[in-house]
Amino acid sequence: MSVTVTLGPAGRCRWDEPVRIAVRGLAPGQPVTLRASLRDEKDALFRAHARYCADAHGQLDLERAPALGGSFAGLEPMGLIWALEPEKPFWRFLKRDVQTPFAVELEVLDGHDPDAQWLLGRAVHERDFLAPGVRREPVRAGRVRATLFLPPGPGPFPGIIDIFGVGGALLEYRASLLAGHGFATLALAYCDFEDLPKKFDTIHLDYFEEALCYMLQHTQVKGPGIGLLGISLGADICLSMASFLKNISATVSINGSGFNGNKAIYYKENSIPPLGHDLRRMKVAFSGLLDIVDIRNDIVGGCENPCMIPIEKAQGPILFIVGQDDHNWRSELYAQIASERLQAHGKEKPQIISYPGTGHYIEPPYFPMCPASLHKLLDKPVMWGGEPRAHSKAQVDAWKQILTFFTKHLGACPKL
Repeated sequence: MSVTVTLGPAGRCRWDEPVRIAVRGLAPGQPVTLRASLRDEKDALFRAHARYCADAHGQLDLERAPALGGSFAGLEPMGLIWALEPEKPFWRFLKRDVQTPFAVELEVLDGHDPDAQWLLGRAVHERDFLAPGVRREPVRAGRVRATLFLPPGPGPFPGIIDIFGVGGALLEYRASLLAGHGFATLALAYCDFEDLPKKFDTIHLDYFEEALCYMLQHTQVKGPGIGLLGISLGADICLSMASFLKNISATVSINGSGFNGNKAIYYKENSIPPLGHDLRRMKVAFSGLLDIVDIRNDIVGGCENPCMIPIEKAQGPILFIVGQDDHNWRSELYAQIASERLQAHGKEKPQIISYPGTGHYIEPPYFPMCPASLHKLLDKPVMWGGEPRAHSKAQVDAWKQILTFFTKHLGACPKL
């Protein structure tokens, strides 16, 4: 009997959806090694492997069979995806072109690594970022450089603006996945893309206000307000927008700080001074990587520090998603200070969801964790924190929490 690898669903699926991996045609109790590999658009190779034993019927179902070791251990049905590691050191897993899928090659080998050699079966599993019917529209409106993703159907749809961190460029994978859940989502660039400034400098909120107006005036976007989603510096930009601009109904901060970091934030006659940092406070971890978690200057005055974003002015609710092992900065502490500020100004205590063992880059479900990579401003590799298994579980839960939060505060999404 030939060995076959079966996938459920059988065809292509979205990256944020689980897949059921099973192997049939093995001998009862046969030891096997499963390997997964993937190449990104820059031809960087990612790999994962795990050792298993077939059941008494010669079958292996990753939803029921625990891994006996390898890249992970225990019952982890999606472990071959989230445990993928780059061959190239300090290489972050990213999707640069959402119009093409990632192809994950799955192989079954006889025996357990390192002795596993004989290839018994293989399959290619495609994971994409555009649900059927999702429309991708490049946006070049005034100064705004972005891509709008519209869900299938006539609309209008609840709208979200999605902003990433200091790395710049235009990343579309989170926005494209959100459109698959019924949200009209604008992936917004603000530096290092086309004619935008090459380097991140001062934050002028009038650029982001222009993007907000674009969304509010779009016939496919349901008002009266827009949601904001940001990670790292992108989260702090979202918190600044929510504090100074109108028609923002809900904001999600993923490992933001709530403070202005190194450059001033301006909006009309308002400005927030930078907190600043001291590179002498940088540490070298046991691994040799730089640890920048404590380089920011101390927060004198707590929640009334003048460098803090005035989030009490926000019209809509704020959800703080926090990794307790974030080594970019102390996100959990910053979220607590934000909560203190809101309550000191007579606002409700915000929702803070804090995940143990979770680092800085909290991505959509099943993204391999990025433990360390090149820091854009320092031009050196730094550690981002996180333990792969805990981080992966946090990403799955955080995604559900984000979708639930936006559905509640922006209005129910059309059924897909």
